[in-house]
Amino acid sequence: MNFYGQRVLFLGAHPDDIELGCGALLHHVANQTEVLCVTLSDNQKNPSLKNVVKELYESMAVLGVPKEKVIVQEFITRKFPDMRQEILEYLLELRREFKPEIVFTHTRQDIHQDHNVATEEALRAYRGITVLGYDVVRSSYGFFPHFLVEVTEEDVEKKLEALSKYGTYHDKYYFDPALLRATMIRHGALAEHPFAEGFDILRVVGKFEKCE
Repeated sequence: MNFYGQRVLFLGAHPDDIELGCGALLHHVANQTEVLCVTLSDNQKNPSLKNVVKELYESMAVLGVPKEKVIVQEFITRKFPDMRQEILEYLLELRREFKPEIVFTHTRQDIHQDHNVATEEALRAYRGITVLGYDVVRSSYGFFPHFLVEVTEEDVEKKLEALSKYGTYHDKYYFDPALLRATMIRHGALAEHPFAEGFDILRVVGKFEKCE
């Protein structure tokens, strides 16, 4: 699959999801194609998370995504199942405005209720469009990547640097640089490259065509 020249939507339920799931890939493509990063919940109902939106913007900047390409919505964390229709309508609005050609969102193996709703509504909103699922290790079970994308060591380091901006989560095991690096090494081994990020295939839409 060639990402070059494609409009790519990165969709996450909460701040940190996109970076954890595919931060290295995002860094790899951010200066080569048009990207939009959308986080559905700002997590601001929780007073202990008051800094995460600022941290999100700082993290995205490390990955090469300017603030104008980052959208943070206000759907309420852990209430997504009650807001399915509103989320679907918002994603349809994004489809009309941004016209994505590839969408990255949560794997279907993710059991977090918000992540699950984001994925199911994305599949409804983006019929006829390729949708790939990324893994957030703390809440997915049975994930195995069948779509692997090579990333560079620089991409890996930028992902780790980006996630270090989340001071709010500095003590969370899933932010451990060793774990994150090991996951990209493991996916790289599956792809027979030094590093890769892995996704499951929710929908692939393609065509055979002659290269010019």
